Amino acid sequence: MRRSSAELRILPFSDFPEAQADRIPCIKEDNYGMGIIRKRQEFVESFSGVKLNHIKHHSFDPAVTRGNIENFTGVAQIPMGFAGPVKVNGEHAQGDFIIPLCTSEGTLVASYNRGMKLINASGGAIVTVVEDHMQRSPVFVFQSTRQARDFALWIDAHMDEIRERAQSGSKVARLLDIEKYLASKFVYLRFNYFTGDAAGQNMVSMATFLACSWILDQYEGIEHFYMDSNITTDKKCSQINTLKTRGKRVVAEITVPRDILMSQMKVDPETLAHLSNVANLGAFMAGSSSNGLHSANALAALFIATGQDVANIAESSTGLIFAEVTPDGNLYVSLTLPSLIVATYGGGTGLPTQRECLEVLGCYGQGKVMKFAEIVAAVALAGELSLASALSSLDWVTSHERLGKNR
Repeated sequence: MRRSSAELRILPFSDFPEAQADRIPCIKEDNYGMGIIRKRQEFVESFSGVKLNHIKHHSFDPAVTRGNIENFTGVAQIPMGFAGPVKVNGEHAQGDFIIPLCTSEGTLVASYNRGMKLINASGGAIVTVVEDHMQRSPVFVFQSTRQARDFALWIDAHMDEIRERAQSGSKVARLLDIEKYLASKFVYLRFNYFTGDAAGQNMVSMATFLACSWILDQYEGIEHFYMDSNITTDKKCSQINTLKTRGKRVVAEITVPRDILMSQMKVDPETLAHLSNVANLGAFMAGSSSNGLHSANALAALFIATGQDVANIAESSTGLIFAEVTPDGNLYVSLTLPSLIVATYGGGTGLPTQRECLEVLGCYGQGKVMKFAEIVAAVALAGELSLASALSSLDWVTSHERLGKNR
């Protein structure tokens, strides 16, 4: 006899249909009810021998996490601090914003606060979104190179039909173009989409699946087909994303007056520009894809606070820094984030805490993703300015000793 969700909530652990002594308790009918959640907590305590004093306490209905996590058992409380405000002169984000940062690293909030203070004193960061793409990259396998070449030409000739099929399953996804990369008897296709306010990985997967299903029905001679070939480089740092863009390509730039830099950071423009040149060589020698200092710090702290897919930091944190002394002796600095993947709608952005943080920024919901991308880039620039100044003035280690020790 099938039990109702209400009955399942109050059953003892041994009576749960799918419950086994050596497995994490789970029931398909009501896996987000407090009854099964308590059983999972009890299982963890019994299995580990550790009493859960913090994990089990949360302030929202677990049902809201459906689609975000399986086997909900509790929450991880991560310290949150606010930095700012920071002045952003974007095309979408205009004004002063206070920034929620989730981290357990001492000095991080203080460092970003210092960088934001410098940005504000210099009139604000100018931020521009210059490209917006999301990809999925299937591969088609043939018997010979010539068959592969002919297929690639066929793709060009049938773009209108492919675009129609790709967009048939979504009101948002828009297929921009398809890049083709041929090697041996393989055709690697890189579908580029616009995905609105969502990060869009799942959206473009479905769109590409629909397009490729049509291709497989139409074209003979395909030996094998795989939905992703790894040219997407999803959640991986790569040169193709640095050059071609994955997510948003955002540039944050600022000119810092010499007197303000010297009074606030105790360093002159020439020293910071020289450090940038030295660090460029160091990054080249190390084989790094970034010459920036630590944009991952800003992104990780902001991503956790605002419900982004944290694994996207792998590609999003690629940071390209350029610094020079202007003819009038000031410091120009720009930070390019070539593959910033962010969302203001869908995914984890609707979870209670994360939604609150996006609302504090005025960035929750549809029509806000460009604004959010500009704010994120400005925050990352603040961190680059602060750390570069600390390295140049030998303040880096002493700050960590002073603020980052809880021993």
